[in-house]
Amino acid sequence: MDGLLIDSEPLWEEAAKEILARFNVKLSKEQYHMNTGLRTREFLAFWFSYFGIGNQHIPQAEMDLIDLVIAKVTRAPKFLPGAAYILEFFKERNFNIGLASSSPMRLIDVVVELGKFGKYLQTKTSAESLTHGKPHPQVYLECAAQLGASPLQCIAFEDSFNGMIAAKAARMKCVVVPAYEQQKQLRWHAADLRLTSLANFNDLLMDGMLNQSSAEAIQKN
Repeated sequence: MDGLLIDSEPLWEEAAKEILARFNVKLSKEQYHMNTGLRTREFLAFWFSYFGIGNQHIPQAEMDLIDLVIAKVTRAPKFLPGAAYILEFFKERNFNIGLASSSPMRLIDVVVELGKFGKYLQTKTSAESLTHGKPHPQVYLECAAQLGASPLQCIAFEDSFNGMIAAKAARMKCVVVPAYEQQKQLRWHAADLRLTSLANFNDLLMDGMLNQSSAEAIQKN
């Protein structure tokens, strides 16, 4: 969702800087992006530990950070190119669609409402209350289960490295749409397909991924 359907990653970064500044912590852009795709609590726990800040501050900082992001998203929502297109693409082809995110459900609900995405979705899954967050595959496995689908039948769309690892660990096909400044990084080669925009996805690319799956299955047999 964040960084894929809505351009909220800059807002998360702004909010994180504001919250961390309360503890006299300033992250470089490289440091911040190390943890893209993680749950809010895990993000804070990592940097609080790194800078020697007591864990007792995490619950309030987490709540404040999420509240700040929701306020920023609500004030200036900016949906990414291809967001409506990709949902309509799969709806027209009678796919079941689930939203699997590291974000808390209260932010997911806000984004779905602002983007009018509810008509496309059969389920919404947050890693917030699960035992494991990305890069663990649990949120994707939970989403597939709610859709009544095998993970092997699913295509996941991701923008973060941790999310891509989660999708691949769930044994799903994964299409990545990295941020512009990250698009040439070699680590995205682990994905099944890399795009510069969701708007570039089409039947030919989807058929290519599905045919590749069939060929691999035949080869294994």
